[in-house]
Amino acid sequence: MTTQIIEAKRGKITVEMEAIAKKEGVAVEFLREKVAAGRVVILKNNRRKNVVPTGVGEGLTVKINANIGTSMERSNLETELDKVKIIEATGCDVLMDLSTGEDIDGTRGQILAATGLPLGTVPMYQAGKEALDEFGDLGRLSKEKLFSDIEKQCKDGVDFITVHCGVTKFVVDQLEKQGRVTDIVSRGGSMLACQIKATGRENPLYEYYDELLEIAREYDCTLSLGDGLRPGCGADAGDRAQVAETLVLGELVKRARDFGVQAMVEGPGHVPLNKIPAMIETIKVLTDYAPLYVLGPLVTDIAPGYDHITSAIGGTLAAYHGADFLCYVTPAEHLGLPDVKQVREGIIASKIAAHAADVARGNAAAIERDRLMSEARKNLDWEVQRRHALDKCVFEGVNVGEPCTMCGKYCSMKIFNEYFAG
Repeated sequence: MTTQIIEAKRGKITVEMEAIAKKEGVAVEFLREKVAAGRVVILKNNRRKNVVPTGVGEGLTVKINANIGTSMERSNLETELDKVKIIEATGCDVLMDLSTGEDIDGTRGQILAATGLPLGTVPMYQAGKEALDEFGDLGRLSKEKLFSDIEKQCKDGVDFITVHCGVTKFVVDQLEKQGRVTDIVSRGGSMLACQIKATGRENPLYEYYDELLEIAREYDCTLSLGDGLRPGCGADAGDRAQVAETLVLGELVKRARDFGVQAMVEGPGHVPLNKIPAMIETIKVLTDYAPLYVLGPLVTDIAPGYDHITSAIGGTLAAYHGADFLCYVTPAEHLGLPDVKQVREGIIASKIAAHAADVARGNAAAIERDRLMSEARKNLDWEVQRRHALDKCVFEGVNVGEPCTMCGKYCSMKIFNEYFAG
Protein backbone atom coordinates (compact mmCIF):
# COMPACT_ATOMS: atom_id res chain seq x y z
CA MET A 1 0.00 0.00 0.00
CA THR A 2 1.42 3.39 -0.99
CA THR A 3 1.44 6.64 0.97
CA GLN A 4 1.57 10.33 0.20
CA ILE A 5 5.29 10.53 0.96
CA ILE A 6 6.07 7.47 -1.18
CA GLU A 7 4.16 8.96 -4.12
CA ALA A 8 5.83 12.33 -3.64
CA LYS A 9 9.29 10.74 -3.64
CA ARG A 10 8.38 9.01 -6.91
CA GLY A 11 7.61 12.41 -8.40
CA LYS A 12 3.87 11.77 -8.54
CA ILE A 13 1.23 14.36 -7.66
CA THR A 14 -1.80 12.91 -5.89
CA VAL A 15 -5.34 14.28 -5.97
CA GLU A 16 -4.88 15.24 -2.32
CA MET A 17 -1.80 17.30 -3.19
CA GLU A 18 -3.73 19.05 -5.95
CA ALA A 19 -6.62 19.90 -3.63
CA ILE A 20 -4.35 21.20 -0.86
CA ALA A 21 -2.18 23.23 -3.21
CA LYS A 22 -5.26 24.94 -4.64
CA LYS A 23 -6.66 25.70 -1.20
CA GLU A 24 -3.33 27.00 0.12
CA GLY A 25 -2.50 29.03 -2.98
CA VAL A 26 0.84 27.31 -3.57
CA ALA A 27 2.30 25.55 -6.60
CA VAL A 28 1.53 21.85 -6.56
CA GLU A 29 5.14 20.97 -7.38
CA PHE A 30 6.27 23.03 -4.38
CA LEU A 31 3.89 21.01 -2.22
CA ARG A 32 5.04 17.68 -3.67
CA GLU A 33 8.66 18.53 -2.89
CA LYS A 34 7.78 19.41 0.71
CA VAL A 35 5.84 16.17 1.17
CA ALA A 36 8.72 14.17 -0.35
CA ALA A 37 11.14 15.82 2.08
CA GLY A 38 8.86 15.13 5.04
CA ARG A 39 8.45 18.83 5.78
CA VAL A 40 4.71 18.69 5.01
CA VAL A 41 2.32 15.92 5.99
CA ILE A 42 -1.09 15.29 4.45
CA LEU A 43 -3.61 14.17 7.04
CA LYS A 44 -5.81 11.59 5.34
CA ASN A 45 -6.14 7.89 6.08
CA ASN A 46 -6.37 5.96 2.82
CA ARG A 47 -9.36 4.00 4.19
CA ARG A 48 -11.41 7.11 4.94
CA LYS A 49 -13.69 8.52 2.24
CA ASN A 50 -15.45 11.48 3.88
CA VAL A 51 -12.39 13.46 4.97
CA VAL A 52 -11.07 16.75 3.59
CA PRO A 53 -7.29 16.21 3.18
CA THR A 54 -5.35 18.78 5.16
CA GLY A 55 -1.72 19.79 4.72
CA VAL A 56 0.42 20.68 7.73
CA GLY A 57 3.94 22.02 7.51
CA GLU A 58 6.46 24.32 5.92
CA GLY A 59 5.13 26.94 3.52
CA LEU A 60 1.46 26.34 4.40
CA THR A 61 -0.94 28.24 6.62
CA VAL A 62 -0.88 27.49 10.34
CA LYS A 63 -3.48 24.85 11.26
CA ILE A 64 -5.37 24.42 14.52
CA ASN A 65 -6.70 21.34 16.31
CA ALA A 66 -9.49 20.95 18.86
CA ASN A 67 -9.64 18.09 21.38
CA ILE A 68 -12.84 16.37 22.42
CA GLY A 69 -13.69 13.05 24.06
CA THR A 70 -15.42 11.30 26.90
CA SER A 71 -13.78 10.60 30.25
CA MET A 72 -14.25 8.20 33.12
CA GLU A 73 -15.86 11.08 35.02
CA ARG A 74 -18.11 12.28 32.19
CA SER A 75 -19.11 10.00 29.33
CA ASN A 76 -21.80 11.64 27.20
CA LEU A 77 -21.53 10.94 23.49
CA GLU A 78 -24.26 13.44 22.60
CA THR A 79 -22.27 16.27 24.16
CA GLU A 80 -19.14 15.27 22.25
CA LEU A 81 -21.07 15.19 18.97
CA ASP A 82 -22.36 18.69 19.77
CA LYS A 83 -18.72 19.72 20.12
CA VAL A 84 -18.00 18.26 16.69
CA LYS A 85 -20.67 20.53 15.22
CA ILE A 86 -19.25 23.64 16.83
CA ILE A 87 -15.69 22.69 15.87
CA GLU A 88 -16.72 22.54 12.22
CA ALA A 89 -18.89 25.66 12.37
CA THR A 90 -16.12 27.69 14.01
CA GLY A 91 -13.63 26.82 11.29
CA CYS A 92 -11.23 24.46 13.03
CA ASP A 93 -8.93 22.46 10.72
CA VAL A 94 -8.57 19.19 12.62
CA LEU A 95 -9.94 17.48 15.73
CA MET A 96 -8.80 14.74 18.09
CA ASP A 97 -10.85 12.17 19.99
CA LEU A 98 -9.18 11.63 23.38
CA SER A 99 -11.94 9.48 24.83
CA THR A 100 -11.33 7.34 27.90
CA GLY A 101 -14.97 6.82 28.92
CA GLU A 102 -17.47 4.12 28.05
CA ASP A 103 -17.47 2.40 24.64
CA ILE A 104 -14.38 4.07 23.20
CA ASP A 105 -14.72 2.19 19.90
CA GLY A 106 -18.34 3.27 19.46
CA THR A 107 -17.56 6.87 20.34
CA ARG A 108 -14.75 7.01 17.79
CA GLY A 109 -16.98 5.51 15.12
CA GLN A 110 -19.71 8.07 15.72
CA ILE A 111 -17.24 10.96 15.60
CA LEU A 112 -15.68 9.67 12.37
CA ALA A 113 -19.12 9.45 10.82
CA ALA A 114 -20.09 12.92 12.01
CA THR A 115 -17.22 14.96 10.58
CA GLY A 116 -15.27 15.53 7.39
CA LEU A 117 -12.29 16.92 9.29
CA PRO A 118 -9.16 14.85 9.79
CA LEU A 119 -9.34 12.97 13.10
CA GLY A 120 -6.52 12.09 15.44
CA THR A 121 -6.39 9.80 18.47
CA VAL A 122 -4.00 8.59 21.17
CA PRO A 123 -4.27 4.77 21.07
CA MET A 124 -2.39 4.46 24.37
CA TYR A 125 -5.39 6.01 26.11
CA GLN A 126 -7.67 3.17 25.08
CA ALA A 127 -5.10 0.43 25.61
CA GLY A 128 -4.10 1.80 29.01
CA LYS A 129 -7.67 2.24 30.22
CA GLU A 130 -8.62 -1.27 29.15
CA ALA A 131 -5.57 -2.71 30.92
CA LEU A 132 -6.54 -0.91 34.09
CA ASP A 133 -10.14 -2.09 33.76
CA GLU A 134 -9.06 -5.70 33.29
CA PHE A 135 -6.04 -6.00 35.57
CA GLY A 136 -5.97 -2.84 37.69
CA ASP A 137 -2.32 -2.61 36.71
CA LEU A 138 -0.85 -0.62 33.81
CA GLY A 139 2.27 -2.75 33.99
CA ARG A 140 0.27 -5.68 32.63
CA LEU A 141 -0.54 -3.91 29.37
CA SER A 142 0.98 -6.12 26.70
CA LYS A 143 2.71 -5.00 23.54
CA GLU A 144 0.22 -7.12 21.60
CA LYS A 145 -2.77 -5.31 23.15
CA LEU A 146 -1.29 -1.87 22.48
CA PHE A 147 -0.47 -2.63 18.86
CA SER A 148 -3.85 -4.28 18.34
CA ASP A 149 -5.57 -1.06 19.43
CA ILE A 150 -3.28 0.98 17.16
CA GLU A 151 -4.15 -1.14 14.14
CA LYS A 152 -7.85 -1.13 15.00
CA GLN A 153 -7.94 2.66 15.13
CA CYS A 154 -6.00 3.00 11.89
CA LYS A 155 -8.34 0.51 10.23
CA ASP A 156 -11.33 2.53 11.47
CA GLY A 157 -10.01 5.48 9.45
CA VAL A 158 -8.16 7.63 11.99
CA ASP A 159 -5.98 10.07 10.04
CA PHE A 160 -3.17 10.55 12.57
CA ILE A 161 -2.19 9.03 15.90
CA THR A 162 -0.16 10.45 18.75
CA VAL A 163 2.42 7.88 19.83
CA HIS A 164 4.86 8.66 22.63
CA CYS A 165 7.73 6.67 21.16
CA GLY A 166 10.39 8.96 22.63
CA VAL A 167 9.66 8.10 26.27
CA THR A 168 12.46 5.55 26.46
CA LYS A 169 14.18 3.99 29.47
CA PHE A 170 17.12 6.35 28.97
CA VAL A 171 14.87 9.42 28.80
CA VAL A 172 12.94 8.42 31.92
CA ASP A 173 16.27 7.88 33.68
CA GLN A 174 17.34 11.41 32.72
CA LEU A 175 14.11 12.77 34.16
CA GLU A 176 14.60 10.96 37.45
CA LYS A 177 18.18 12.16 37.77
CA GLN A 178 17.39 15.81 37.20
CA GLY A 179 13.98 16.15 38.92
CA ARG A 180 11.21 18.49 37.89
CA VAL A 181 8.68 20.87 39.38
CA THR A 182 5.74 19.14 37.63
CA ASP A 183 7.24 15.76 36.66
CA ILE A 184 5.33 14.26 33.67
CA VAL A 185 2.09 16.02 32.68
CA SER A 186 1.43 14.08 29.47
CA ARG A 187 -1.11 11.33 30.12
CA GLY A 188 0.36 9.04 27.46
CA GLY A 189 3.88 9.83 28.57
CA SER A 190 3.11 9.08 32.20
CA MET A 191 1.40 5.79 31.26
CA LEU A 192 4.48 4.63 29.37
CA ALA A 193 6.88 5.81 32.07
CA CYS A 194 4.86 3.86 34.65
CA GLN A 195 4.98 0.77 32.44
CA ILE A 196 8.75 1.12 32.00
CA LYS A 197 9.28 1.41 35.76
CA ALA A 198 6.89 -1.45 36.54
CA THR A 199 8.36 -3.92 34.05
CA GLY A 200 11.95 -2.78 33.61
CA ARG A 201 11.43 -3.16 29.88
CA GLU A 202 11.80 -0.67 27.04
CA ASN A 203 8.86 1.37 25.75
CA PRO A 204 7.20 -1.01 23.23
CA LEU A 205 6.47 1.89 20.86
CA TYR A 206 10.23 2.46 20.62
CA GLU A 207 11.38 -1.16 20.84
CA TYR A 208 8.98 -2.28 18.10
CA TYR A 209 8.95 0.94 16.10
CA ASP A 210 9.37 -0.91 12.79
CA GLU A 211 6.11 -2.77 13.44
CA LEU A 212 4.41 0.53 14.18
CA LEU A 213 5.70 1.89 10.87
CA GLU A 214 4.27 -1.09 9.02
CA ILE A 215 0.81 -0.39 10.43
CA ALA A 216 1.02 3.34 9.69
CA ARG A 217 2.20 2.74 6.12
CA GLU A 218 -0.63 0.32 5.35
CA TYR A 219 -3.25 2.97 6.16
CA ASP A 220 -1.19 6.10 5.41
CA CYS A 221 -1.88 7.18 8.96
CA THR A 222 0.44 10.03 9.96
CA LEU A 223 2.47 9.49 13.12
CA SER A 224 2.35 12.42 15.50
CA LEU A 225 5.41 11.71 17.63
CA GLY A 226 4.22 12.81 21.04
CA ASP A 227 6.14 14.91 23.50
CA GLY A 228 5.63 12.75 26.57
CA LEU A 229 8.05 14.89 28.57
CA ARG A 230 6.75 18.26 27.47
CA PRO A 231 7.15 20.86 30.23
CA GLY A 232 4.07 21.28 32.39
CA CYS A 233 5.27 24.58 33.81
CA GLY A 234 7.57 27.36 32.74
CA ALA A 235 10.27 26.30 35.20
CA ASP A 236 10.70 22.95 33.41
CA ALA A 237 10.88 24.33 29.87
CA GLY A 238 13.92 23.21 27.91
CA ASP A 239 15.34 20.87 30.56
CA ARG A 240 17.54 17.82 29.87
CA ALA A 241 14.65 15.36 29.82
CA GLN A 242 12.76 17.35 27.19
CA VAL A 243 15.83 17.71 24.99
CA ALA A 244 16.73 14.02 25.42
CA GLU A 245 13.28 13.01 24.18
CA THR A 246 13.51 15.43 21.25
CA LEU A 247 16.79 13.82 20.16
CA VAL A 248 15.03 10.44 20.07
CA LEU A 249 12.16 11.93 18.07
CA GLY A 250 14.63 13.24 15.50
CA GLU A 251 15.92 9.69 14.99
CA LEU A 252 12.36 8.37 14.65
CA VAL A 253 11.36 11.03 12.10
CA LYS A 254 14.18 9.88 9.83
CA ARG A 255 13.23 6.23 10.20
CA ALA A 256 9.61 7.03 9.37
CA ARG A 257 10.52 8.99 6.23
CA ASP A 258 12.85 6.22 5.05
CA PHE A 259 10.02 3.69 5.56
CA GLY A 260 7.49 5.75 3.61
CA VAL A 261 5.50 6.94 6.61
CA GLN A 262 4.48 10.54 7.23
CA ALA A 263 5.52 11.94 10.61
CA MET A 264 5.18 15.16 12.53
CA VAL A 265 6.52 16.09 15.96
CA GLU A 266 4.70 17.42 19.00
CA GLY A 267 6.15 20.16 21.14
CA PRO A 268 5.65 22.09 24.36
CA GLY A 269 3.78 22.81 26.61
CA HIS A 270 4.48 25.58 29.09
CA VAL A 271 7.27 27.89 27.89
CA PRO A 272 8.11 31.45 29.02
CA LEU A 273 7.79 33.92 26.16
CA ASN A 274 11.52 34.66 25.95
CA LYS A 275 12.39 30.95 25.49
CA ILE A 276 9.93 30.21 22.67
CA PRO A 277 11.98 31.31 19.62
CA ALA A 278 15.07 29.30 20.57
CA MET A 279 13.02 26.27 21.63
CA ILE A 280 11.07 26.13 18.36
CA GLU A 281 14.27 26.46 16.33
CA THR A 282 15.99 23.76 18.41
CA ILE A 283 13.14 21.28 17.92
CA LYS A 284 13.00 22.03 14.20
CA VAL A 285 16.74 21.49 13.74
CA LEU A 286 16.85 18.30 15.83
CA THR A 287 13.91 16.79 13.90
CA ASP A 288 15.07 17.91 10.42
CA TYR A 289 12.23 20.42 10.10
CA ALA A 290 9.39 17.95 10.48
CA PRO A 291 5.99 19.64 10.86
CA LEU A 292 5.73 20.83 14.46
CA TYR A 293 2.51 20.54 16.46
CA VAL A 294 2.48 22.54 19.71
CA LEU A 295 0.17 22.69 22.71
CA GLY A 296 0.06 26.42 23.31
CA PRO A 297 2.72 27.12 24.30
CA LEU A 298 1.35 28.63 27.52
CA VAL A 299 3.51 31.58 28.53
CA THR A 300 2.55 31.81 32.20
CA ASP A 301 1.25 29.42 34.83
CA ILE A 302 -0.97 31.76 36.87
CA ALA A 303 -4.00 32.26 34.60
CA PRO A 304 -6.47 29.42 35.27
CA GLY A 305 -9.73 30.22 33.52
CA TYR A 306 -7.88 32.26 30.90
CA ASP A 307 -5.38 29.79 29.51
CA HIS A 308 -6.90 30.12 26.04
CA ILE A 309 -5.36 33.61 26.16
CA THR A 310 -1.96 32.55 27.54
CA SER A 311 -1.94 29.85 24.86
CA ALA A 312 -2.81 32.25 22.05
CA ILE A 313 0.03 34.55 23.08
CA GLY A 314 2.53 31.71 23.00
CA GLY A 315 1.02 30.11 19.92
CA THR A 316 1.40 33.28 17.89
CA LEU A 317 5.10 33.59 18.69
CA ALA A 318 5.72 29.86 18.22
CA ALA A 319 4.02 29.83 14.82
CA TYR A 320 5.89 32.94 13.71
CA HIS A 321 9.15 31.13 14.50
CA GLY A 322 8.21 27.92 12.68
CA ALA A 323 5.51 25.92 14.48
CA ASP A 324 3.01 24.61 11.93
CA PHE A 325 0.08 23.33 13.96
CA LEU A 326 -1.50 24.70 17.14
CA CYS A 327 -3.48 22.56 19.55
CA TYR A 328 -6.16 24.72 21.06
CA VAL A 329 -6.38 25.37 24.79
CA THR A 330 -9.72 26.20 26.38
CA PRO A 331 -10.57 28.30 29.45
CA ALA A 332 -11.11 24.98 31.27
CA GLU A 333 -7.43 23.98 30.95
CA HIS A 334 -6.10 22.97 34.40
CA LEU A 335 -9.65 23.13 35.81
CA GLY A 336 -11.73 20.40 34.18
CA LEU A 337 -13.29 19.20 30.95
CA PRO A 338 -14.46 21.99 28.61
CA ASP A 339 -18.12 22.45 27.79
CA VAL A 340 -19.35 23.39 24.32
CA LYS A 341 -19.01 27.11 24.94
CA GLN A 342 -15.43 26.74 26.16
CA VAL A 343 -14.52 24.61 23.15
CA ARG A 344 -15.66 27.43 20.91
CA GLU A 345 -13.72 30.04 22.90
CA GLY A 346 -10.57 27.92 22.64
CA ILE A 347 -10.93 27.59 18.88
CA ILE A 348 -11.43 31.32 18.34
CA ALA A 349 -8.36 32.14 20.45
CA SER A 350 -6.26 29.67 18.44
CA LYS A 351 -7.62 30.98 15.14
CA ILE A 352 -6.54 34.48 16.12
CA ALA A 353 -3.05 33.19 16.94
CA ALA A 354 -2.75 31.24 13.69
CA HIS A 355 -3.94 34.13 11.55
CA ALA A 356 -1.68 36.64 13.29
CA ALA A 357 1.28 34.33 12.65
CA ASP A 358 0.26 33.87 9.00
CA VAL A 359 0.23 37.65 8.57
CA ALA A 360 3.62 37.99 10.22
CA ARG A 361 5.03 35.18 8.05
CA GLY A 362 3.95 37.04 4.93
CA ASN A 363 1.04 34.89 3.79
CA ALA A 364 -0.54 36.93 1.00
CA ALA A 365 -4.11 35.74 1.57
CA ALA A 366 -3.96 36.51 5.30
CA ILE A 367 -2.54 39.98 4.67
CA GLU A 368 -5.19 40.70 2.03
CA ARG A 369 -7.97 39.60 4.39
CA ASP A 370 -6.81 42.13 6.99
CA ARG A 371 -6.65 44.86 4.34
CA LEU A 372 -10.18 44.14 3.14
CA MET A 373 -11.46 44.24 6.71
CA SER A 374 -9.81 47.63 7.21
CA GLU A 375 -11.38 49.02 4.06
CA ALA A 376 -14.79 47.73 5.13
CA ARG A 377 -14.43 49.44 8.50
CA LYS A 378 -13.52 52.71 6.82
CA ASN A 379 -16.61 52.38 4.60
CA LEU A 380 -18.87 51.25 7.47
CA ASP A 381 -19.67 48.21 5.34
CA TRP A 382 -20.96 45.76 7.94
CA GLU A 383 -21.64 42.93 5.51
CA VAL A 384 -18.05 42.89 4.24
CA GLN A 385 -16.75 43.14 7.81
CA ARG A 386 -18.88 40.16 8.70
CA ARG A 387 -17.52 38.23 5.71
CA HIS A 388 -13.88 38.68 6.75
CA ALA A 389 -14.27 38.35 10.53
CA LEU A 390 -12.83 35.23 12.17
CA ASP A 391 -15.97 35.03 14.29
CA LYS A 392 -18.88 36.03 12.10
CA CYS A 393 -21.34 35.33 14.90
CA VAL A 394 -20.37 38.48 16.83
CA PHE A 395 -22.43 40.37 14.27
CA GLU A 396 -25.51 38.35 15.25
CA GLY A 397 -25.74 39.59 18.83
CA VAL A 398 -29.14 41.15 18.31
CA ASN A 399 -30.57 37.74 17.43
CA VAL A 400 -29.59 35.71 20.49
CA GLY A 401 -31.48 32.46 20.45
CA GLU A 402 -32.04 32.38 16.70
CA PRO A 403 -30.00 30.43 14.14
CA CYS A 404 -27.12 32.45 12.73
CA THR A 405 -27.86 33.70 9.23
CA MET A 406 -24.17 33.71 8.35
CA CYS A 407 -22.73 30.36 9.42
CA GLY A 408 -25.83 28.19 9.47
CA LYS A 409 -27.89 26.37 12.00
CA TYR A 410 -25.19 25.70 14.58
CA CYS A 411 -23.28 28.72 15.82
CA SER A 412 -22.60 30.60 19.03
CA MET A 413 -26.07 32.08 19.18
CA LYS A 414 -27.78 28.72 18.95
CA ILE A 415 -25.36 27.26 21.47
CA PHE A 416 -25.98 30.13 23.85
CA ASN A 417 -29.70 29.55 23.65
CA GLU A 418 -29.53 25.76 24.08
CA TYR A 419 -26.92 25.53 26.81
CA PHE A 420 -26.73 28.75 28.74
CA ALA A 421 -29.84 30.94 28.46
CA GLY A 422 -31.81 30.80 31.68
